[in-house]
Amino acid sequence: MTEIAANTRPLSGTPPALEAPPGATDCHIHLYLPGYEAQPGGPPIPELATVEDYRQLQRWLSLERVVVTQSNAYQCDNSALLESLRQLGTATARGVAVVTPDTPEKELEAWHALGVRGARIMNLPGGAMTSAEMPEIERRVRSLGWHLMVQFNGRHLEQHLAALRRLESDYIIDHIGKFMDPVPADDVRVDEILRLLDRGNAWLKVCAGYEASLEGGPHYPDVGAIARRVIEHAPERILWGSNWPHVGVSRDRYPNDAEQLDVLLEWASPAVRQRILVDNPATLYGFGTS
Repeated sequence: MTEIAANTRPLSGTPPALEAPPGATDCHIHLYLPGYEAQPGGPPIPELATVEDYRQLQRWLSLERVVVTQSNAYQCDNSALLESLRQLGTATARGVAVVTPDTPEKELEAWHALGVRGARIMNLPGGAMTSAEMPEIERRVRSLGWHLMVQFNGRHLEQHLAALRRLESDYIIDHIGKFMDPVPADDVRVDEILRLLDRGNAWLKVCAGYEASLEGGPHYPDVGAIARRVIEHAPERILWGSNWPHVGVSRDRYPNDAEQLDVLLEWASPAVRQRILVDNPATLYGFGTS
């Protein structure tokens, strides 16, 4: 078994300017535990990102709840995700797993008991399950009340629109639509995202503006213009995620985690920030319920 280096990413620093409200939720992180190796088809794991590492980050940002997303590195092996959820506990943690058309129902039920509430669909390099498998995966998880987390390049939204419109379950459009490169906020593809949100089962996650922005942080004005338009249109359908530990980002471009939270100061009012950080994830993920 390959030994993976310990985490060297910063886990503390100057506190964010945004004072997170009680119950604030980080809806998108990845964890890399010792003893779990990258699977064929996925990217390598350069260093660990453990539950304790993330708990330090939570204390830095004053966050209470978290959603752990299955990493592309692990492909269809959810073992590290499930172990992470065991360590975190269902009072404050949920998970998004990779579900295949062949995942046994008993496994899905066992995952649900640990806090899994979503299935990841990844249409970018390294994704384990794509929109090609999405209809069957939706059928598998619908009875459990799970959502789909769908990621694609927003510039190619037209390739995914028909499939998204057919979904009956809740689903998340990930990473602010991940327009690579960013488009103007009044672009027709942003119009289409608003129409999807208006259908009542779509959500949009404000997350990782640094991945697509050409103008850069701390405010990411090009990506922020899209985020602000969508937030203003449907504040009840917006989530936020840190995307920690920012895998694939070179250390010289590594984003400041406090700034990833502080973008909400620019993009949303205090009342809307309460919805984005607390109320909306509580609704989608069932925090506060059994």
